[in-house]
Amino acid sequence: MTDWQGRHVTVAGLGVSGIPAARALHARGAIVTVVNDGDDARAREQAAELEALGVTVRLGDGATLPEGTDLVVTAPGWKPDKPLFAAARAVGLEIWGDVELAWRLRGPDAAPWLAITGTNGKTTTTQMLASILKAAGLRTAAVGNIGVSLLDAVLGEEEYDVLAVELSSYQLHWAPSLRAHSAAVLNLAPDHLDWHGSMEAYAADKGRIYEGNRVACVYNVADKATEDLVREADVEEGCRAVGFTLGTPGPSQLGVVDGILVDRAFVENRQKNAQELAEISDVNPPAPHNIANALAAAALARAFGVPAAAVRDGLRAFTPDAHRIAHVADVDGVAYVDDSKATNTHAAEASLAAYESIVWIAGGLAKGAAFDELVAKSAKRLRGAVLIGADRALIREALARHAPEVPVVDLDRTDTGAMLQAVQEAKRLAAPGDTVLLAPACASMDMFTNYNKRGDAFAEAVRELGAGT
Repeated sequence: MTDWQGRHVTVAGLGVSGIPAARALHARGAIVTVVNDGDDARAREQAAELEALGVTVRLGDGATLPEGTDLVVTAPGWKPDKPLFAAARAVGLEIWGDVELAWRLRGPDAAPWLAITGTNGKTTTTQMLASILKAAGLRTAAVGNIGVSLLDAVLGEEEYDVLAVELSSYQLHWAPSLRAHSAAVLNLAPDHLDWHGSMEAYAADKGRIYEGNRVACVYNVADKATEDLVREADVEEGCRAVGFTLGTPGPSQLGVVDGILVDRAFVENRQKNAQELAEISDVNPPAPHNIANALAAAALARAFGVPAAAVRDGLRAFTPDAHRIAHVADVDGVAYVDDSKATNTHAAEASLAAYESIVWIAGGLAKGAAFDELVAKSAKRLRGAVLIGADRALIREALARHAPEVPVVDLDRTDTGAMLQAVQEAKRLAAPGDTVLLAPACASMDMFTNYNKRGDAFAEAVRELGAGT
């Protein structure tokens, strides 16, 4: 355990990670200074709360390293090239994230971590895992990047048997000593490259989740990059590589046989035997990418010794968050599905693969993405497309190149009311048996506060559509 008494720690950033970090360090006798780029009303309110405890807060000055700093603890979103970090590295200081701090502050009998990362599906898989663990009678919580502070979970009064931990690439970058019981990388696709600098750096940070794993490194058989990360990881002796696949599993894999999720990894004589875990119908919703999420969650749970029946019961009890491939309504024989959470091309591709005949509502802020591969893979499923948002032209051009026969409605507006028109246009293009799918493949901030508001607007438009029939 670290002796924090009198140690000078600089916490970079206020917010959901910075404030708990500052509080925890101050409570342990550290001399804490919080630096923050912003100086708005919310920041001043947060600063006042910390200053009342005796924490020093510098607003509007996140670039200067306070004199006498011994350690920097950063909010995960702060980019590695910030001047503050360059100054810290120049004098040989360590830089930790909130995950690293939580790991270091754990008690000697702390609950082990089952950790999950990936470009898409992290939150759903983490919640599925927590549901399975609870079904097994274990005290657990879904924490981390999911919005529940790891520090609060580690330092709170509630005792846990195991934690289901969602970790972003940002968090993993700043967590050098993290060592999970078992971990999974669900998939890898280009994302956050402006932060990491390259796809190679992004993948390397994702791969940190496998370092020091004790029991299992879970990877996606369909995504070789995840298996490559397992091969490169330095794990404890006896730790196994366990794959998950939507096909028939081989030994040391979980997969699907005749509509049944089966385990050939955590069974005796896995060369010949398999254990039934659940049916595809137990997964909500039973879209291919969500079945993959369920298999990854099951693999981590099985690595922790959870019985097969708890996997089934946990999946049945799980309810996905809003705006994740959520069925809104059927209107005149057409299904309307909200996957506003599909904010990049990789997520949109998985969403589009779940349906056979689609009128696609897409567009928003592209964040530097290209859409040719997405459209080429999905073209045969598209009955029509309705495009909204600032970067819709990029999708329109990809459709013209790879799906020229698909009718496209290009809405030249970025106000929030555009969603109602988009749904009305999608209804015109759809036929009974089709799915109108909001899977934007883009961020929402050009039109909406966040993807939740975008999904809400879609659902409201569908309800208005239904009311008028």
